[in-house]
Amino acid sequence: MIVDATPRLRQIVTEVWRPLLGLFVWDVVVTVTYYILPFHAPSLPLTLFGSALALFLGFRVNASYQRWWESRGLWGLMINASRNLARGVRNFMPDPYATELKRSIVLRQIAYVNALRCQLRKRPRDEAVLKFLSMDEAKVALARVNTANGLLDGTGRRINDARMNGWVDTIQQTSLESVLVDIANAQGGMERIKNTPLPNQYRFFPTFFTRLFCVLLPIGLVETLGFATPIGSTIAGLMFLAVLQIGDDLVDPFADTIHDVPLDAMCRTIEIDLLQAIGDTAPEPLQPVKGVLW
Repeated sequence: MIVDATPRLRQIVTEVWRPLLGLFVWDVVVTVTYYILPFHAPSLPLTLFGSALALFLGFRVNASYQRWWESRGLWGLMINASRNLARGVRNFMPDPYATELKRSIVLRQIAYVNALRCQLRKRPRDEAVLKFLSMDEAKVALARVNTANGLLDGTGRRINDARMNGWVDTIQQTSLESVLVDIANAQGGMERIKNTPLPNQYRFFPTFFTRLFCVLLPIGLVETLGFATPIGSTIAGLMFLAVLQIGDDLVDPFADTIHDVPLDAMCRTIEIDLLQAIGDTAPEPLQPVKGVLW
């Protein structure tokens, strides 16, 4: 996630330079042709076209941003639920009998959010999980297709073991299980966003109409702007191409790009809070790198 007050020019140019270069070349071709060949440029209702296209792009950007913001909200719920789980097991389970079990549940939750982060970004999960759990404790979950859900199931079984040992009663178990339900619901929402792309109409037509508008733009402007057509048309095209690119950037909040929800930083926040809850030494929060928080 870009945390600078304004996006850097280099980032914008990197994303749109290819279509922008093609647009500039086309603008030059139209301008040169207009002055060499005796033809009359048609009068195009560019204002009407541009207004309609702006509305179309606005709908797409809003849909993409809604997905991004919902993803951030779900991870906010995950952070709160993780804190609630750690506080519950710390306060409900007695010392010194359940000390190791409490520590195990807290470490499993940290491993869980990191496994979920890797699943959403389609990265290998083993290293992230084994950083917090031993192979014996993690191998059952790592063998499952959905490793994160396997870790969450294991946490539920350990809470049930605490009840069977008399360390928590049924009311306390129900309270902890409700937190696990919140965690599972948040994970399901994230997987829904990751696995469900925008409808094809939202992806194809804005791209098609934006490129068509950029092709028609110099034809409609050449009689008015003359030799300045390549500059004016390219600048106007940049505005529409940038908005189109914004929709592409936000549509997948877990694509492991600079525009993503900062999963690494939020997983580190959970790690810090949960380790401090059980009195362990916690690492430092992640800091932005070149204006980007990962």
